[in-house]
Amino acid sequence: MTANAPRDKYNAVWIIFFILGLGTLLPWNFFMTATMYFTSRLKDPPTDVLFNQTTNGTEEDGDTRNVLESKFNNVMTLCAMVPLLIFTCLNSFIHQRIPQKLRISGSLTVIFVVFLLTAILVRVDVAPLPFFTLTMIKIICINSFGAILQGSLFGLAGMLPASYTTPIMSGQGLAGTFAAFSMICALASGSALQDSAFGYFITACVVILLAIMSYLILPRMEFFQYYMENNGSRAAAADEENKMDLLKKESPAEKRPVVSLTEDEAKPSVSVFNIFKQIWVMALSVCFIFTVTIGTFPAVTVEVKSTVADGGAWDTYFIPVSCFLLFNLMDWAGRSLTAVCMWPGKDSIWLPVLVGLRVVFIPLFMLCNVQPRHYLPVLFAHDAWYIIFMIFFSFSNGYLASLCMCFGPK
Repeated sequence: MTANAPRDKYNAVWIIFFILGLGTLLPWNFFMTATMYFTSRLKDPPTDVLFNQTTNGTEEDGDTRNVLESKFNNVMTLCAMVPLLIFTCLNSFIHQRIPQKLRISGSLTVIFVVFLLTAILVRVDVAPLPFFTLTMIKIICINSFGAILQGSLFGLAGMLPASYTTPIMSGQGLAGTFAAFSMICALASGSALQDSAFGYFITACVVILLAIMSYLILPRMEFFQYYMENNGSRAAAADEENKMDLLKKESPAEKRPVVSLTEDEAKPSVSVFNIFKQIWVMALSVCFIFTVTIGTFPAVTVEVKSTVADGGAWDTYFIPVSCFLLFNLMDWAGRSLTAVCMWPGKDSIWLPVLVGLRVVFIPLFMLCNVQPRHYLPVLFAHDAWYIIFMIFFSFSNGYLASLCMCFGPK
């Protein structure tokens, strides 16, 4: 099939998948990096917060935040990750009942509407508690439909050559970098938080609209059409190669349900189970990678205080640069590296070993200068330690996750 396949002219399909990858995570990254805006709307009485304040959220003489402010990040993460988990699981079943086009375009449309509403609410005065509730509802919507969008998008990329998973992962990495860079620009401008937030959310709307347009163009691409037609007929050489590879790894008793995947779709539970037995290492690896990452970033990493700033400008930029920008840049670099290097291989023991070793980052960050603290000592006080840990932490997250996501669909 590869020999007879048309060329991806101007890398158009690759670019479209990159834009779609960008559109999947940009909304969540803009919400996450705009926490200063959200918490400022929760103050009682409201105050005019400028972006040139520090991102720590507390004063040095104590925590002056009210209950809604102090609990915002925790509740936000909970409202994001629980729907993400639930709808990612549901996506394994609804994909058989809801057409792919409706799942992807519908999810993008809902996310676009939510961000348009968020941008409008920037200019509307809302009491702290209703604003808090509305924000959490919007976060639930974004991550619920975002889960369906991501699952459907990776499934679509799995029908193409393995290298077409890389642009999705790379686009997702750029989403965080773009959001972090926008945050730093806002800090440097000294503009009012409300004006900056409005620009934030309008920018997200534009990118999501671009993703919708890109997806509508995708079926017109000859390269994409070729692989979709071959996948639909299930007669292509590459499809047979994947099937034979799956059959070779199974015992004779297990081969019958796999045949039912292509000939009899009335047994989806059996087929899914047999497929999972082939990809369980990749699946658990991805789960563990993001468990370590989400458990540490940004909940722990944003609480690290600089020991060299001494009240200077670096104190303002320390977290935006060393935490958000550095994480997303190195994560993007790791994701993009899989386009040229895919070591270790999918059957190598080194892959799960490297994934497991990432757990060491949890105590390393906890032993940095995280404030406030009551029990553990500070062993890595200097900013350089934090930056070094962040580089390896973020690069390994991007590279290993992208590697697993390339091997899994294949």
